[in-house]
Amino acid sequence: MSRMPRTRPRFATRALLMHLAAVALVVALCTGVYLALAVQQLRAEAESTALGIARTLAEDPQVRAEVAAVSASPEEPDAVALRHGELQRISSEVMARTGALFVVITDDEGIRLAHPIPSRIGEVVSTPFEEVLAGREVVDWQTGTLGESARAKVPVRDDAGTPVGEISVGFERNGVFDDLPPLLLAIGLTAAGALGLAFLAFLLLRRRWERLTLGVQPEELVALVQNQTAVLDGVDDGVIAVDPHGTVQVSNAAADRLLGLDAPVGRTLDELEVPAAVRDAFTGGVDSTSAVVGDRLLYLDARPVRREGRSLGDVLIVRDRTDLIALTERLETVRTMTSALRVQRHEFANRLHVAAGLIDAGRVDEARTFLGELVARGSVAFPVAGLALLGDPFLHSFLGAKGVEAAERGVELRVAEETQLIGNVRAAEDVATVLGNLIDNAVTAAVSGPRDPRWVEVSVLSDGDALVCTVADSGPGLGASDASTARHADDADDRLHGHGIGLPLCTEIARRSGGDLWVIDPGGDEHGAVFAARLGGVVDAAPHEQKENP
Repeated sequence: MSRMPRTRPRFATRALLMHLAAVALVVALCTGVYLALAVQQLRAEAESTALGIARTLAEDPQVRAEVAAVSASPEEPDAVALRHGELQRISSEVMARTGALFVVITDDEGIRLAHPIPSRIGEVVSTPFEEVLAGREVVDWQTGTLGESARAKVPVRDDAGTPVGEISVGFERNGVFDDLPPLLLAIGLTAAGALGLAFLAFLLLRRRWERLTLGVQPEELVALVQNQTAVLDGVDDGVIAVDPHGTVQVSNAAADRLLGLDAPVGRTLDELEVPAAVRDAFTGGVDSTSAVVGDRLLYLDARPVRREGRSLGDVLIVRDRTDLIALTERLETVRTMTSALRVQRHEFANRLHVAAGLIDAGRVDEARTFLGELVARGSVAFPVAGLALLGDPFLHSFLGAKGVEAAERGVELRVAEETQLIGNVRAAEDVATVLGNLIDNAVTAAVSGPRDPRWVEVSVLSDGDALVCTVADSGPGLGASDASTARHADDADDRLHGHGIGLPLCTEIARRSGGDLWVIDPGGDEHGAVFAARLGGVVDAAPHEQKENP
């Protein structure tokens, strides 16, 4: 599994740069648009002001009369007289009041009748005037003798309404944009403030991001997801992770299959209705335990997860131990049978040595009698009372071997008188697992009990193709605290009467065959606990029927 290199800047730094770049771009675009609108507005205001002044002058009666008189005169205008005339005075006063760059008055031939520079009076204007003298108003930016300016040209009409001259009013370009520097300063401060707020906002966001992701970068998150998927889907064990609130955050396919969960991610343990053992493992009731879920025996191991002193929840490992335990029980059965055969072989060899010794000593009659008794009694005398009640060779040998093991621990194993088995056992592995586990548990209980002598009693009955067996012992029983509830194997405390996983496995095997395992009696003054098991489909009655009906 690969790990992402950390050669590039951290994600927070890259995101900050991208964030600031985006904000800077937005601010720049907004500033440009606002500047364009501001310039356009200043230009429009200057043009509108110039047009208003020109219209006012063009409507002034004195200006109209003076211009009409000059235009009607056949003689050229007297420039010297005009420099000190009423038109020059009026234009100078208007310029002084309005701050205009110029106020120019011309006649119908474009000759200046008033001008900011008196020496230019009597000359033809430098900009076109034909359109104005045609009766139309002109508003534009033009460059004349006084430089570029926003100017408005309005025709002066006589009493008949005929254009006889023009009024041209202009504002200097620099004067028009005098308000632009303060506006630029305000825009710049606003943009800087926006960038500062964006920087502060991202610092807060980055801090929250680091806190929520525990400092893990996005590249690392991708690697973690890939590695997690590879690990979770690459193992047979189930993995479930819950947060501190009990909500499932991770559950691989193996966990869903073993616990029978359907889309558990995002749901709480209570909503999933998981077995009590699983809930106890998560809540800290136990570190590890076994539980039977469906037809599987599961081993549960819960571990808390912490990072930088903060609890992130718990992780539960679910391991399927059904096949392993079943194989262990089968191996135990094989070991038991092997031990029985070893004892049988050793005992048979000893008896053959006795017979051979008698023959070598010439005591043939005694040897014949000894061999006859051997044939009648069997090759091995197992220390199990009532073993002759079992005609099935497997159960006979199996209980005989268990009797030898029990005798080694000071416990007498016996077969109850009500034992009656019709037919032969055909599912030897399941029978050996269930019956052997019950006997082992009973022997352990008898050894730990106060009663003497110590004993274990087994009863075997056939019911069609089913096998019903009961196991009682001389042990202390399940205890007074369990007596009111111990009516089923699921309720029994297997740690007190076994090895922790035997009864759940035996119960699962019995139920799988259509039977069950339960507690008949939790124990009393005369005996310890009495367990019973029913296994369906494990007895074959055909051999006995064939013997009875050849």
